[in-house]
Amino acid sequence: MGPTGGWHDFGMKPALQIRLNQQLALTPQLQQAIRLLQLSSMELELELNTAIESNPLLELESDREDVDTGEAETTDGVESAPETPAEAAETANETDDGPLDLDIERSEYRGTALDEDGMEPQDAEVEDLRDHLLWQLNLTPMSPRDRAIAASIIEAIDDDGYLTESDESIQMSLASIFTVSVEQIEAVRHRVQRFDPVGVASRSLKDCLAVQLDTLDASTPALALAKTLVDEHLEALARQDRARLCQRVHATEEDFESAIALIRSLVPKPGVGFSNASAEYVAPDAYARKIGGRWHVTLAPGCQPRLGINEHYASLIAKARREDASYLRGQLQEARWLIKSLKTRAETMLKVATSIVRAQEAFLEFGAEAMRPLVLKDVAEEIGMHESTVSRVTTRKFLHTPRGTFEFKYFFSSGVSTVDGGAASATAIQAMIKKLIGDEQPARPMSDQALAAELNKRGISVARRTVAKYREAMNIPSSNDRSRFG
Repeated sequence: MGPTGGWHDFGMKPALQIRLNQQLALTPQLQQAIRLLQLSSMELELELNTAIESNPLLELESDREDVDTGEAETTDGVESAPETPAEAAETANETDDGPLDLDIERSEYRGTALDEDGMEPQDAEVEDLRDHLLWQLNLTPMSPRDRAIAASIIEAIDDDGYLTESDESIQMSLASIFTVSVEQIEAVRHRVQRFDPVGVASRSLKDCLAVQLDTLDASTPALALAKTLVDEHLEALARQDRARLCQRVHATEEDFESAIALIRSLVPKPGVGFSNASAEYVAPDAYARKIGGRWHVTLAPGCQPRLGINEHYASLIAKARREDASYLRGQLQEARWLIKSLKTRAETMLKVATSIVRAQEAFLEFGAEAMRPLVLKDVAEEIGMHESTVSRVTTRKFLHTPRGTFEFKYFFSSGVSTVDGGAASATAIQAMIKKLIGDEQPARPMSDQALAAELNKRGISVARRTVAKYREAMNIPSSNDRSRFG
């Protein structure tokens, strides 16, 4: 069975699935907070619609008139539902679990939801699978040679996430920059396979599933058996010859079924889910505006769905029969968890967006050439949260600025040192290279060495090979090719 074979996908990204398997003690509240935080605005809207339809204790506050219990609180632009009298009575009999702490991740999960208002074409940065991988590569410490190999591998990955080009082909693509061995290419490929989504850059389905299993915690139930089935019996497994296969591997029926379930939870096509479209419509999750000479960040209008408790059903709890009351209390608890998770989700998104804008004010003022180096750890330390929390918030969340609408992660890139001891971001250097090439004389295009020399004059300590890497990442031909087509 090749890469096109299908397994059941529970809709969970491999990286998140791995973390959850490593943290089996997560409470339902924490699991919900994690899941909500990673959802895009449109996914969250669908999630909330489903929740409202299935839970009679939930309703959109916008669907009803304001009640006499008072107006909703507003904190940093985030509205939270006031507690109803029936809800307050229930709360009195319960202990407060406090904030949704994930440490686990020493953090609170906060964010926002979004409706379809404000949908706009995202012209600035449309991310596909390769963009997503190059972004991770940009934040991964590697030698110049390994980074060039990784970039070539990423560019050769197909839409399903598989690497179909041979090692020899990759060697040839790098010949003008580095002489690399097949062993070096394979070593770097194994590192790329552990990027998100896990299993990308694999050469076969077996390879893809095996690397996903390798990244799971050793205590995962039936892990060893699942590895054996993938490594030695994948074709037999595809033929559904389960009874015979169970005997061949000397496993109990229970262990065998657990291993099958684990394999089915893996992702056979890691690239699926990333769009390669040239245009995409997004609704900004936050806005950056300059007011009175200072930059301010607000969540998008309608970004906080005002979920509340249905007072009619809540009032029935005290009057209902035992079974009905038990059901309503359970639904009430679930409704509270969801409302609390949504509030913390919105607060986290606002914190991350504000930290990004504070760090990248120069970009907002002057453009990409002024982008400063920024990594997840910088924002995590500033807002007092774990890097994995920031990572979830920066994916598929969008910030509208006067310069366009960008995914949060666009503002993160590693740095190159400058002559004055500072640093310039990779994004800024790419913008400088693009501008220099755009201003060059068509008959005399600048070589990578000339570009490096010009950047050095401007205080950027960058080597010719680094310039070549950035130029290739922007799909700009070499000076020879530009001269040929100029």
